[in-house]
Amino acid sequence: MSSSLKNISVTHFVLVGLIEIESFGYVWAVLALALFSVTLFMSSMIVYVTWIEKSLHEPMYILICIMVINVMFGNASYFPKLAIDLLSGCSTITLTGCLCQSFFTDLYGTYEIFTFTTMAYDRYLAVGHPLRYHTLMTNITTQTISLALYIFNVVIVTVGILLTLRLTFCGVNNKNVYCETMSLQPLVCNDITINIIYRTILTLFISIVCLLLIMYCYIRTVVICLKLSAESSHKAIHTLMTHILAFSIYFFTVLFLNFRYSLSTGSISTKVDIIIPLIGSSIATSANPLIYGIRTKALREKIVCNLHWNTKRIK
Repeated sequence: MSSSLKNISVTHFVLVGLIEIESFGYVWAVLALALFSVTLFMSSMIVYVTWIEKSLHEPMYILICIMVINVMFGNASYFPKLAIDLLSGCSTITLTGCLCQSFFTDLYGTYEIFTFTTMAYDRYLAVGHPLRYHTLMTNITTQTISLALYIFNVVIVTVGILLTLRLTFCGVNNKNVYCETMSLQPLVCNDITINIIYRTILTLFISIVCLLLIMYCYIRTVVICLKLSAESSHKAIHTLMTHILAFSIYFFTVLFLNFRYSLSTGSISTKVDIIIPLIGSSIATSANPLIYGIRTKALREKIVCNLHWNTKRIK
């Protein structure tokens, strides 16, 4: 790269992914709005019934509620802009807008895994220590842990954004349909060693601490379930499988989205390389409210009951 280019810092980026899929832009826009609407509706219903139904004022449902609120914020930073850009034909974003979107998408991703960790620990206590569960995991304890983790995640994500903000950008072609800090690294002129070290340490910390805790809690819970009566075991396993299903979708999608930047994609077209993470991101940010809203019996029954009651009242 020439010295003249090294002194240029861009203020706008081109989202190449939007250009690659513009031939089906209206289709993707409709799908994005539909998925956003369905997810927002299901998330809102989960939050609503958890709020008004006293029988749902328990740690497990509070954690599900917190998770879907995080999903709503994550979706709000992703789907609406994607749909607007596709419908308007706009494929550029300002540096400020890109960093703001990166902040919210990164915050969604990091807080999600910490919430999954708290949920795994909650289920382990509920199954493994049923007599002490309501003492060990109260509603106040759940809310305090969730708030502390959220503040912690805001801090670590903010540090990552500030480290990115100090960089000088020469490239403008962001090979994605939205902004995230990883997609900005190839566009940087100056040294990004500090950013790489920070992200590596953060990723290893989250992976080691959260994944080991989740695996330990899930394995211990399954072992304990095998010793319970058939009815109790079935109920506990069903709840546990719901958590494992939701976490698996999230984990493998995030794993792919992170590793795709270091994998060689020369064997496939740029369009396919963009569409695959586009679909993956959409699934990762939408699956949880649908999974918990459908598979969790208490939530499903309360949602159906409230919808039925509201429909009758309108008529």
